[in-house]
Amino acid sequence: MTVVVLGASGATGRHVVSTALDRGHEVVALVRRPGSFTPRAGLTETIWPDVTDAPALPATGVVISALGGSACADGIRSALTAMKAVGLTRLIAVSAHGVLESHDKSLYSRAVWAGVAERMRDKEAMEPLITGSGLSWTIVRPPKLSDHAATGKYQAGAALPIRVWSSIGRADLAAFLVDEAETPRFARACPRITR
Repeated sequence: MTVVVLGASGATGRHVVSTALDRGHEVVALVRRPGSFTPRAGLTETIWPDVTDAPALPATGVVISALGGSACADGIRSALTAMKAVGLTRLIAVSAHGVLESHDKSLYSRAVWAGVAERMRDKEAMEPLITGSGLSWTIVRPPKLSDHAATGKYQAGAALPIRVWSSIGRADLAAFLVDEAETPRFARACPRITR
């Protein structure tokens, strides 16, 4: 399978790239500058310097968005245009717990909005673009991300409780994203994931 990774050179994106390659997939990594990755069999870098421009995408594969910061809505808007132009139909995107209907009165939600409201607003703008796209999509809503090594011990589901101490390692998140690309379990759903 071809796995197209948006935000490939970011902290989560790098784990997605390495996980997909380790499983034998071809990976197209969208990066801002050439040479972001050490050359490796199965890996192709595609330069995407400006997320407001539609990127060059292959005509087959699954797109995984690991875009972060405040570039999610712009990046997804451009990627959706590019996906439709080449006929790609499957998109898996990382968002965050606390977005839209998961923006509740919980301590976790209040804390994350107090700390990174601009990023949360960007994800709130991104999600309707995806759900209204007509594609087969999955929006993954993790809590706090950490840089722990992969454990393989995590839970995913639409109604998992997220507590103020909840977190997930980026390596485990990447494994889940590639699992979902290989065998869709949450098509047109917004699963949460936590260890």
